[in-house]
Amino acid sequence: MLRRAFALLLLGGGLSAPQQTAALEAYEVAGDAIPRPLGGLTGDIAHGEALVRDRERGNCLICHQGVDRREPFQGSIGPPFAGVGARLTAGQIRLKLVDASRLNPETVMPPYYRTEGLLDVAPQYRGKPALSAQEIEDVVAYLASLGTP
Repeated sequence: MLRRAFALLLLGGGLSAPQQTAALEAYEVAGDAIPRPLGGLTGDIAHGEALVRDRERGNCLICHQGVDRREPFQGSIGPPFAGVGARLTAGQIRLKLVDASRLNPETVMPPYYRTEGLLDVAPQYRGKPALSAQEIEDVVAYLASLGTP
């Protein structure tokens, strides 16, 4: 329960309101992945990297070690990003970003594209995903490009 509260605190506490507040794009989970891009969108690697590094929007580096060792204050709770594209498919990365709790209900990874069933979400963020479908695809494109550690 403490892990879940920590993950939800991350979502409700410091992320800016997403650019897009429209209904969530439908997606299909196949095994441990969402094989098709959300909304058929194509991700932008450079924008994905910016989101990963952004301490307000994605806030990924609070829990993960990025590939740039010069980046300050990187986390060690989640797996490092170096080589993630060799370890996981784009579809596996996508599911982890959308809602990692579908794979592991005890995860501390916040759901970046889920709006239902969340606790302690600040009023201004309720009913909105932390990242838009395009932003999810941008982060997927960036992380999938990190093929070797």
